[in-house]
Amino acid sequence: MILHNPIDMHLHIRQGTMLQKVLPWSADYFSSAVIMPNITPPVTSLQRVQEYKQEILACKDNFTPLLDVFLQKFTKEEIEQLKPHIFAMKFYPDGITTNSNSGINGIEEIYPTLELLAQYNIPLSIHGETNASVLEREREFAKVYEKLAQDFPNLTIIMEHISTKELANLATKYDNLLATVTLHHLLLSIDDLCGGALNVHYFCKPTVKLASDKEALGELVKSGHKNVMFGSDSAPHPLKNKFKGAAGIFSAPVILPKLAEFFDGDWDTFQKFISTNAIENFNLEFTPKKVEIVEDEWVVPRMIGEVVPIFAGERLPFSVKVVDEID
Repeated sequence: MILHNPIDMHLHIRQGTMLQKVLPWSADYFSSAVIMPNITPPVTSLQRVQEYKQEILACKDNFTPLLDVFLQKFTKEEIEQLKPHIFAMKFYPDGITTNSNSGINGIEEIYPTLELLAQYNIPLSIHGETNASVLEREREFAKVYEKLAQDFPNLTIIMEHISTKELANLATKYDNLLATVTLHHLLLSIDDLCGGALNVHYFCKPTVKLASDKEALGELVKSGHKNVMFGSDSAPHPLKNKFKGAAGIFSAPVILPKLAEFFDGDWDTFQKFISTNAIENFNLEFTPKKVEIVEDEWVVPRMIGEVVPIFAGERLPFSVKVVDEID
């Protein structure tokens, strides 16, 4: 199977030494990725966007990073300056996930900024959770997504890393409400996380949910609907921090082999999910690249730097190699 121009619509690569260790696992096989801004300090200005992009390209220049900026109460002038340099603005409810303590407390407080985003055709990307019980946080946020889609029909809104059947149903309801889906939410349920012994390497936010939620996500992705795109939410943490409760799954090394198993020969839908839908929805810039999925067993590394990848040590039936990069 040849995949053309894989795109990751939601990727965390951190900074410094961590970035240098984990970025090649994405940049070598993906044409482009949307890079999340919740680093330290967060990406909240044009200067931080430019600094972060420079750090990424200094490590790997054979791929196109598309940067998000942390949503703030930006002025019209600031948005005009940012627009040529960013993909989207990222809305984090305050404190809801890693390094999000300067997030938004109330959705109405940023309505003037959202009006400007719609005017300038800048997408709004959302980590959609409340502070409810862990299995209900995303379900409760569904009403916020619907309100935003209705209040801003000209604003493209991306529901990031959806994990529930409620949002799977919502993903096809509005033309301006799109969704990304991760590998781990397609493959894991809460029983894998804590049904037996607790597996810290399966802990993320939003947490993996019920088997019925996983089934609904699988049906949505396999439908090939244009609103649905792959976003890994690959989020590395040092092993010592995982044992302290850090939320995030480092999935980058196994994404394409495991998705090949998931799609089980439906290569057309695989191509839509991993690339075509995103490129067509946003007319994306990317580094042209072809990768081949081959039936050749491969063992997932047990450690990559300080990070344990998901499915570490497992033997997978597929492996991936780059066929061509076009200058």
